[in-house]
Amino acid sequence: MKLYEYMAKDVLARAGIAVPRGRIVSTPQQAADACSELGPVAVKAQVLTGGRGKAGGIRLANDPAEAAEAARLVLGANINGLVVDRVLCEQRLDIARELYVAIAVEAAARRPVLIASTQGGVDIEQVPEKSIYRRLIDLPWGLFGYAAREITRRSGLEGPLASRVVDTMMRMYQVFRRQDAELVEINPLAVLSDGSVVAADARIAIDDDALYRHRDLPLVEEQSETERRVKALGLSYVELAGDIAVMANGAGITMATLDIIERYGGRPANFLDAGGGAAVEPTAKALAILLARRPRAILINIFGGITRCDDVAQAIIQVQREEGIDVPLVVRLAGTNEAQGTELLRGAGIDVFGSMDDAAAHVVALVGEARS
Repeated sequence: MKLYEYMAKDVLARAGIAVPRGRIVSTPQQAADACSELGPVAVKAQVLTGGRGKAGGIRLANDPAEAAEAARLVLGANINGLVVDRVLCEQRLDIARELYVAIAVEAAARRPVLIASTQGGVDIEQVPEKSIYRRLIDLPWGLFGYAAREITRRSGLEGPLASRVVDTMMRMYQVFRRQDAELVEINPLAVLSDGSVVAADARIAIDDDALYRHRDLPLVEEQSETERRVKALGLSYVELAGDIAVMANGAGITMATLDIIERYGGRPANFLDAGGGAAVEPTAKALAILLARRPRAILINIFGGITRCDDVAQAIIQVQREEGIDVPLVVRLAGTNEAQGTELLRGAGIDVFGSMDDAAAHVVALVGEARS
């Protein structure tokens, strides 16, 4: 379970890690009142996704009027499929430098790992691997001070700043263990002009299987509206950051479809497993939901076993007739009643392929043409 930023900062503050003063609000007037109290603020969307800043989900305000306008622009915005209903109005910081610190579960080693970099901030994904420092943590012993100091030495931090960062790391590990966390991340760990360090942004993810031990934490609903709607149909769905919507029948073939789209240079917009025997009506509803996300194109990949290809074809034609399909649609059919399904779709003017490679290459090419 992921915690919203303001929740994560509350947990860090209780562990003795400095965080900015802030207030969670849900109206422009409340944002103006918060700015009156705090001074210049950052108005930050509270959504469980990355990339808020680049999506317009973080805005700066110097006075109450600007704070109200910033909140008006952010509240109700859609960021990576999530609608903003709360914002954090937070005291602006005089940041001299941005660092990155995290403790996460290293799946391959089956141990926690301490991760740090002197190049924190919104572009952490682009930081070269050589500038990111890692140290595995032995669970029976935990994180020792010397291990944290080794990380600061390797990253070139010295003096009082290194000591403050080490202290932050040690407190983060206390949070990691106490909260049964899978991730405790501060990005950026802001170094202020006076040399102090503050958690300017934070993420914490709790192991779902340990939630019964943390009744004090609020239960956070992580699914987007689209994910909830698809789940209600009994189908498996996860939103991604691309622009080619995907539907397939089975978790394995869906994952393979995402991979092959990327192989040809495309970007999948979602994972949607329609299951091994989805009926016409749920399949039609799922396709209608994908269309509502307004992708650049849709790829449907069906290997008919229990699922009949002609049923899928009928579902697609039903949506085309009742809702309209205004983006390129490519279908790959193979298996049970493949010939009947192919005939139905071609009669409706829809591109059909028998090869997964051909279908993926075609849909990526169509998106490329649309972009140009």
